[in-house]
Amino acid sequence: MAETAGRRDAVVERKTNETKIRVRVDLDGTGRSTIATGVGFFDHMLEQLSRHSLIDMEIEADGDRHIDDHHSVEDTGIALGQAIRKALGERRGIRRYASLDLAMDECLTRAAIDVSGRPFLVFDARFQREKIGSFDTELVQEFFQALAQNAGVTLHITSLYGTNAHHVAETCFKAVARVLGDAVAIDPRQGDLVPSTKGMLA
Repeated sequence: MAETAGRRDAVVERKTNETKIRVRVDLDGTGRSTIATGVGFFDHMLEQLSRHSLIDMEIEADGDRHIDDHHSVEDTGIALGQAIRKALGERRGIRRYASLDLAMDECLTRAAIDVSGRPFLVFDARFQREKIGSFDTELVQEFFQALAQNAGVTLHITSLYGTNAHHVAETCFKAVARVLGDAVAIDPRQGDLVPSTKGMLA
């Protein structure tokens, strides 16, 4: 879907020998989502990402899960990042920056974002277990790496403390959701300007 005046939504379809993925996003949504990747815990995390960013998301993924979940998770991050980048267009009027400390029980996670057009990820979160159910905890970083690279954002995620692996992962997704939603929101004071002294964020 091409960007149209006043709309910030996009559809991306990605098909490889390993996965077939379709993603639709609406940056000006209400946090509604329809998620089906076949990876239960990941679906739960993507629902959190949509709900707390207020970005509507439709995500369908069919991957080679008979091998493992890696390709499904990484390629979903790629497609979602591409859809966000497409929906942002020239990034006119956005707030651009956001940061947040997010608490959940014993866990505290910090996220900071610059919707800069320059992709970079700093991920500092440690998990005391290798799996949450059947989900490999190392795939949390893989997802955010793919998302940041393809959305064109600088993203820093730091788990300050926490012992429960589920909580560490969930606070990562919720914190990123909040800063992403805040950073892509329209700042009425910006008008139609790109928030950069360079005059572009491509």
